Amino acid sequence: MMKTENRRAKGVAWGRRTLCYAAGALLFAAAAMNGVRAQLPPAQTSGGVEYVTGGFGADMAQAFKEAQSGYPLALTFAAADGDGGSRPYVADVHVVIRRADGSAVLDVPSAGPYLLVRLDPGRYVVEATYLGDSQTHDVTVKEGGPAQRVFTWERR
Repeated sequence: MMKTENRRAKGVAWGRRTLCYAAGALLFAAAAMNGVRAQLPPAQTSGGVEYVTGGFGADMAQAFKEAQSGYPLALTFAAADGDGGSRPYVADVHVVIRRADGSAVLDVPSAGPYLLVRLDPGRYVVEATYLGDSQTHDVTVKEGGPAQRVFTWERR
């Protein structure tokens, strides 16, 4: 009788241990899947200038925010309520970047609320047009960190 109870106790202990290992493996797998981050879309080139655009969704927005430090110019596009309320992101913004002398460096549509551009240091004029409404900002790109600009339109 003692041997049967002893075997049963060992079997129960083995079963609990296996269950704990299985639960631990599931938790590890879930944590690993949660740690998977969105990657930036592939970089594109226009006129010899590298850029990447996109950023809809929380994971993609985070990926763009983390990548900003690697690009000399970081642009963000949003629309605000007339009363200064929420600022949802927008896309399909036509962007033209010109050197101080007026020559165009980049002329592209945004595929999302973020546009990261690899520019040489210097002074630029950035024109962004959304739903026919254009805004212009002067931007100075320096070594060592991104120039950041946010373009905000009134939501219609």
